[in-house]
Amino acid sequence: MDDFGLLIVDKPVGPTSHRVVSVVRQGTCIRKVGHAGTLDPRASGVLVLCLGAATRLSEFLSTDTKRYEAVIRFGSTSETYDGEGPMVRITGAVPREDDIRDVLGEFHGEIEQVPPPYSAIKLQGRKAYELARKGEELELKARSVTIYDLVLVEYRPPDLVLEIECSAGTYIRSIAHDLGERLTTGAHLASLRRTKAGFFTLDDCVPLQALEAAMAAGAWQEYRRPAVDALPNLPEVRIEGASLADVLNGRRIQSAGRVEGLARGIGPDGDLVALLESIEDGRFWHPRKVFNR
Repeated sequence: MDDFGLLIVDKPVGPTSHRVVSVVRQGTCIRKVGHAGTLDPRASGVLVLCLGAATRLSEFLSTDTKRYEAVIRFGSTSETYDGEGPMVRITGAVPREDDIRDVLGEFHGEIEQVPPPYSAIKLQGRKAYELARKGEELELKARSVTIYDLVLVEYRPPDLVLEIECSAGTYIRSIAHDLGERLTTGAHLASLRRTKAGFFTLDDCVPLQALEAAMAAGAWQEYRRPAVDALPNLPEVRIEGASLADVLNGRRIQSAGRVEGLARGIGPDGDLVALLESIEDGRFWHPRKVFNR
């Protein structure tokens, strides 16, 4: 069905992720559309959209690792940790490349990170950026994030290009800010491009402008991917006949052998009908999520 699946969009700099969702809702006439991991307006790159019943996959996709290409500019610190906010400290200083390499290791692995004051983190039921805009003092708590890979791609002072693979919830703006503080020069995030979200890369994306043109022409379905593509790391379990009826009604089915973890339940059409979870020592599959479509 056209209202069940995924759209992998290359979001440009400018629109919010919510705006992209609204554009797709209007252009496809699908009421339920959601994204699996927001991108700031100043960031571009891979934005995974879930359509129809596939929005129930968002909780799995949003926690996937992400990969970014970040340009960090030394010599100035901004209120928002990026180029959007006013500069609060300008040193004009740039570090030596050797000094950068010496401290990059401190940002690798599991680290404690304080989110930027201008972020969507909630404090007392309100978003941090709402409080920050009113000039209120914020005490954001550090939280654990994981940096799986951190590669120095290029350094042309004052700009440093890094490739960063990280856990969900990592703020690249905070990495830029903290790196500038550690090197005493100050720094902010000049640009950010998400190159990978989970298993999807830029090669899987349709540019937003091309998608809008396809929606206007009624041909957007050519970019829709089946929901089964969402979690390619999970094994497949083919479900047909009486077993299909059981799964669609939330009843367990017997497994072919001792199994563990999650699996993708694949229907006769080759697409996802359920996410299955092993129970009773792996002797049965329980439908954890059913996609009635």
